[in-house]
This record gives sequence, C-alpha cells and structure tokens, in this order.
Amino acid sequence: MTTSTRKTAYRQGIIDASPFILVIIPFASLFGVLATEAGLNVVETMAFSIVVIAGAAQFTALQLMQENVPTAIVLISALAVNLRMAMYSASLTPYIGAAPLWQRALCAYLTVDQSYVVGVAKFEAAPEMTVPERVGYFLGAVTPIVPLWYIFTLVGALLGARIPDSWALDFAIPIAFLAMIAPMFRTFAHIVAALVAVVVALLAAGIPYSLGLIIAGIAGMMAGARTELWQQRKAADQ
Repeated sequence: MTTSTRKTAYRQGIIDASPFILVIIPFASLFGVLATEAGLNVVETMAFSIVVIAGAAQFTALQLMQENVPTAIVLISALAVNLRMAMYSASLTPYIGAAPLWQRALCAYLTVDQSYVVGVAKFEAAPEMTVPERVGYFLGAVTPIVPLWYIFTLVGALLGARIPDSWALDFAIPIAFLAMIAPMFRTFAHIVAALVAVVVALLAAGIPYSLGLIIAGIAGMMAGARTELWQQRKAADQ
C-alpha cells in the first residue's frame, strides 16, 4: 500500500464528508451557546465537547442538567443515547478491525455519526478497499467535522447570548440528523425500527427526565432486530 494511495483515500473522505460542514457549524455553535447559558464556563464547555465528542449525548445531558435532574439519571441518559456508538463500532469492525491498535483507538475516539455514515456507505460500495485505505478514508471523513466541532463550540461559548435569536441556530439539529439517517434507510428493518422509535417516543413524551427517549430507542432497536430475524427466516423457508 503506497503513501499516495492512502492519501487519495484520505482526500476522498474529506470530499465526501464536506457537506456536513453546513450543519456542523451552527450545531456546534448552538451547543456552545446553550452550555454557557446553562452555567458552564468556557473551559468546562470545551472539555465537554473534547471528552464526550457526541452532539446528541451532549445536548441530552445539558438539557437534563438544566432541569436539575439527579446526576445518575444524567449519566445514564447520556450513555443510553451513545449506545449507538457500540453498534457503530461493531459495524466498522469487519472493515477496520485489522488495523494497528493505535489506529483503531484513534478511529474509536473519532467515531461520530457523520464519519460512520460516510465511512460505512463507502466501505459497502467499495469492498476492494484495503484496511489502510479504509482507515485513511475514515480519518478523512472526520477532518471537516471534528476540528469544526471544537472551534465553533468555542465560538458559541465565547459569544454566548450575543448571538441573536433570529439566527435560529437550532435548525441545525434536525437537519443534521435527517441528513445522516436518510441514507441509512436501506432495508425494511431500518424503516420499522425508525417508525417504532418515533411512535414510542411520542407516546412516552410525558415520562420524566426524558426517559421516554431511551425507551423509544430500545423499542426501535428491538423492533428492527425482530424484523430482520423475521426476514431471514422467511428467506430461509423459500
């Protein structure tokens, strides 16, 4: 594997993930603003983004902290939201699991929704890629994402309330997740999981501490898994 080939994969990852820049900037800025409004100082806000580096979990924890929810519930809720990272890791293992330990550790830290979506889509479409190419591509996919997450979290934290409400930064949250999940509806099981999660989330909206979202996520995963098993059995019987 030549250095030029790895660089080519890296550059392609940057190109393929670049559209997410349009949403990561307001997304990160909004977190910085809300974190400081919730009482965190700039150092605490930046530590939050650098250590956790998971937007959905960060917003969930921040909301619960503002509601004075017990610390145990905050931690459990944030961990539950981030359980998807365990599934991401399992899904990526066949593609980059043979990489050196330090590369796998780096990829594990940099596994975010955007890098996973872009990476898996590429790996599935190009099974001929070697492990070094896949690692290079994956790292390229996070290059336009992670640095901007840090930078604009800092911008939001420093500016705080000085960002006018008319900018409506919160539009970035639904757009970011719609952009990520839409390409992942590749099978009937995915669609069932999403629909079940949405319905359960609406029905469980009144449960305290936003625990309804955790219940909805678990229900969606269970429904998707059962649907996939049903499809496999149906295919085997034919």
